[in-house]
Amino acid sequence: MMLTAEQRKVILSSWSKVAPEYDDLGGEALTRLFQVYTQSKIYFPHFDLSPGSNDIRRHGQKVIKAIDSAIKNMDNIRGCLSDLSDLHAYNLRVDPVNFKFLARCIHVTLASSLRGDYNALVYLAWDKLLCEIAEVLTEKYR
Repeated sequence: MMLTAEQRKVILSSWSKVAPEYDDLGGEALTRLFQVYTQSKIYFPHFDLSPGSNDIRRHGQKVIKAIDSAIKNMDNIRGCLSDLSDLHAYNLRVDPVNFKFLARCIHVTLASSLRGDYNALVYLAWDKLLCEIAEVLTEKYR
C-alpha cells in the first residue's frame, strides 16, 4: 500500500497547513472517538474523558506525534511505529477496530480544520496513510 509521490506531497502540504493546531488535533479526534464510538472508552478507565480534559489533550498529543513520525518516515512507517505496535499488541491489547474508528475521527477533524482544502484527493491520500498506520499498529496481533 505504497503512497504515490503525489499523495506524499498532498499529505505533507495539508499537514503543514494544520501545524499550528497540532496540540489540539489529537484531542479533538479522541473526543470525537469517545462520543461516536463510546465502546472505545473501556481502554481509558483511568482518564477524565470529558472534552478538553488534560488526559484527552495529552493522549491526543501522543497520537499526533505518532502520525507526525509516520509522515516524516513515510518510507519506513513500519519501523518508526514498531514500538507503538508492540505496546498496543502485547501490553494494551486494544481491539484493532479502534484504529479504524480513530482514523475516521482524524478524517473528520482534518476536514473541519482544512475545510475547502480537504477535497477528494486529500481525503484519499490521508485515507491511504491512516490505513497503513492502522495496519502497522495491528499486524503484531496476528
